[in-house]
This record gives sequence, C-alpha cells and structure tokens, in this order.
Amino acid sequence: MSFNIPILLLTFNRLDTTVRVFEKIKQLKPKYLFIASDGPRSDKPGEAQKVEAVKNYIFSQIDWDCEIKTLFRKKNLGCGRAVSEAITWFFESVDKGIILEDDCLPHPDFFTFCKEALDYYDNDARVLSVSGTNLQGGVQRGDGSYYFSNYGGIWGWATWARVWKNYDFEMKNLDSFLETGSLRKIFSDRKQQRFWTEILKRAKHIDTWDYQWHQMTWTYGGIHIVPNFNLIENIGFSNDGTHTANKPYWYDRLTNLNAKVQLKNIVHPEYIGINTKADDFLFEKCYKPISLYTRVCLFLKKRITKLL
Repeated sequence: MSFNIPILLLTFNRLDTTVRVFEKIKQLKPKYLFIASDGPRSDKPGEAQKVEAVKNYIFSQIDWDCEIKTLFRKKNLGCGRAVSEAITWFFESVDKGIILEDDCLPHPDFFTFCKEALDYYDNDARVLSVSGTNLQGGVQRGDGSYYFSNYGGIWGWATWARVWKNYDFEMKNLDSFLETGSLRKIFSDRKQQRFWTEILKRAKHIDTWDYQWHQMTWTYGGIHIVPNFNLIENIGFSNDGTHTANKPYWYDRLTNLNAKVQLKNIVHPEYIGINTKADDFLFEKCYKPISLYTRVCLFLKKRITKLL
C-alpha cells in the first residue's frame, strides 16, 4: 500500500542535498506529494539556474503514481515568508502532514513514526507536533518510544492543520504574551525564561519563521512529541545554507547518528506530560549561549584542525 500521509518538501538552490533527501521520499512512494520552492535572489548570479536544476531533478525522479502539487515562487520571499507561507499553502489542502526541508535527511522509520503519532493524536488538542530530531545524546527519556517536550523540533517534523491555523508570522500578540508572563507558565527555569524573552523580542527582525512557531505553541500551552531515537540527519551545514553555514559544536555528539534505531514497534508513553529533564538538557547543551572560554577553545580547535 502507498504511504497516504501527505508530504511537503521545501526546496531551493541545493541540488546535492535535495538529491539525498528526495531519494528517501522516492523509496517511500507517497500518495500525496507537495513541493514548494522560494524564487531566486536577484543579487545572486546563477541562482536561477540552480533553483531550476532542483525542480528539473525532482520531476525527472517521480516515477510512481501520486498526486503532485507545486508552489514555485518567481521572486524571492526570504526564508521566513517562503517557508511559513508554503506550510500554510500545504495545510489549505490537507488536515495533517509531514514537512521536510531539502537538508533534513530522514531515516526510513521517520515516516512511519510520524504517521503513527499523527493518527494516534489526531483529536488530542494537547499535542501540537511530531519531531524527527532527538538531541539527547543517546539518553532515553520516559517509558515509551518517544517523550513529550516544550520544544517542537523542525528538522523533519509533522503537524496538523488544526494547529497551523493559529500560526502568526507577524507575532501580533507577542507583547501581551510577554507582559502576562506566559513563559513562566512554560518554563520553571528562569534562565530559559530570560533567554526566550530576549530571543522572541528579536525574532521580528530576523528572516526566519521558527521562533514564531515556538511562540504560538507556547501561547496555546501545547506539547510536542520527540522520538527516543534520532531520525533526522541535518546535511545542510555549508556556505549554501541560509542559517546553517557552520555545524554547531554539539551536533555530532548529541544527535547520536550511529545509534541503531528501534522504532519498528512504537510504544506510547503511559502518561502525557513534559519531560523537564529532557528539556533542561536540550537548553543547556544546545540553546544556552556558550561562555567566552568555550568559544575560545572551539576557535583554537578549529584553527588547529585546519593546520593538521
């Protein structure tokens, strides 16, 4: 039987990463495939040809029976609007689906994991998304195949139209959200409260869409599903990446990419509730600003590596 959960693939100008990601989709042969691409930037010579090459490759590889819908921008909208508007376009046609960017390489179990979770929590308003990325460094959380988090990872993920309808790119309710102390209801840790307060204040001036997503989910007090095994490899750390030019120093250690994935038989947790230990670990290891000492050590390590 064909895979019947709709998939949205977000592409742009990187043929090398798109080839690897699309090969996984091709192996799955989904019944419903949506493809969206931002337009080329006018100040980037040759980018129009790169964007076109990605489109041509994808169409040359679709050799199975499926329904295809496309959203190809002629002009560049930027990362923030291009991605968020493409997701809005996606959920105008489907009630639930999987979202993959062209640099998020999925393990085959990612798709079945998302399908199981989307179906299982279809009518549970508490659950807002399903992430494919685990950054716990191999530590198992809880008694199931996944745990619940305040953080909705977007390196390979899935959600419902019922959730995305509340997304607000402009963050119109941000002031009231912060003034009423909503972050204190989400995070008991003051460091996380202060950190996200400052991040959200700056979000309107950054060409991105994911901070808006975080703020929306915290506004509604929802929770996110995170697998106990990492199912996504980010292969986009290069100069071509919009926000991922350099691989984070923690990435290889925390993704545990060499672990054997064991999600064939998904075990649902007995209770629904945030795993604060997992969230605190994620903040300390990934989000929390690193000290000057650590930055110096990383800089020296990078320079020494280049000399060897």
